[in-house]
Amino acid sequence: MRAFALLGPREAVVREVEPPVAGPGQVVVDVERVGLCGTDVEFYTGEMAYLKQGHASYPIRLGHEWCGTVASVGDGVDAAWRGRRVTGDTMLGCGRCARCLGGRHHVCEDRFEIGIRGGWPGALAEQLLVPATALLALPDEVGPTAGALVEPGGNALRAAMATGARPGMRVLVWGPGTIGRLAAAFARAAGAEVHLAGLTAGEGVWSAEELPDLPYEAIIDATNAATVPKAALDLVEPGGRVVYIGLAATPSAIDTRRLVLKDVTAVGVLGGSQGLRGAVEHYRSGAVDPEPLVAATVPLERAGDVLAGWRPPGAGPGPKIHVNPALPPGPTV
Repeated sequence: MRAFALLGPREAVVREVEPPVAGPGQVVVDVERVGLCGTDVEFYTGEMAYLKQGHASYPIRLGHEWCGTVASVGDGVDAAWRGRRVTGDTMLGCGRCARCLGGRHHVCEDRFEIGIRGGWPGALAEQLLVPATALLALPDEVGPTAGALVEPGGNALRAAMATGARPGMRVLVWGPGTIGRLAAAFARAAGAEVHLAGLTAGEGVWSAEELPDLPYEAIIDATNAATVPKAALDLVEPGGRVVYIGLAATPSAIDTRRLVLKDVTAVGVLGGSQGLRGAVEHYRSGAVDPEPLVAATVPLERAGDVLAGWRPPGAGPGPKIHVNPALPPGPTV
């Protein structure tokens, strides 16, 4: 089968590899759609922290935002999964440690992360191997575009929930990328008044300089800027919450004295595991429509170009580019 791989920084190929075979407890999925995200870009540039920490190495096969149809199942897997449309959890814990047994498999020290950590091949390929325990069935109302946005949606929903978003509350989301926009949508769905800020102003987005001088009870940092964590802490109302889901390439600093004296709750969010089902339900019900976030869908062969900064001609305004491994190399849609 065809699969996209990074051989090193800025060295991308699509090559023929052996298709996966479902072992005990596993399934093979025919991949329908894959999202590209900032983590993938960091692997492309060589800046991803896991490369320096020994959790990942080249060559690496990316792709952790995906959906598809189960093609085959291994021993011990319910045959009813075969033919079902699915997405799945990126975080694959060992299943034995105290963190996994306590429902915190997403921070298991020995976890795999599909297409990211530990060498588990990702979804930028015609087929993907997944443990059946990581699967999540998709209802008919959630099409392929939304299906491949469940994983980032799970992250964003966890961030929105961590703010305590509710009617009458004002929330600032800093960072108008996919995660930030989804977090804003989930917070609005919970009834909050939501403001979105970025480096520059745009439709529905304040610049930092133009941000209204209003009290914000919660702020979500969904940026990759090392200066925003401190700025968010300075701006949030005393007794409020700051949710950190963005990751900067260099260390950021906050003054814990300010955190204490303002009685602020700070929350870090890693992974969407606990938010996946909620994201699917929001999409299914129409409470959140993620599809406008996707600007274009391209073939597997253009994934490297997208990671290098290319946007297809005629792409929409959304921040996300999807890949369809079934598309021929030439056209984009």
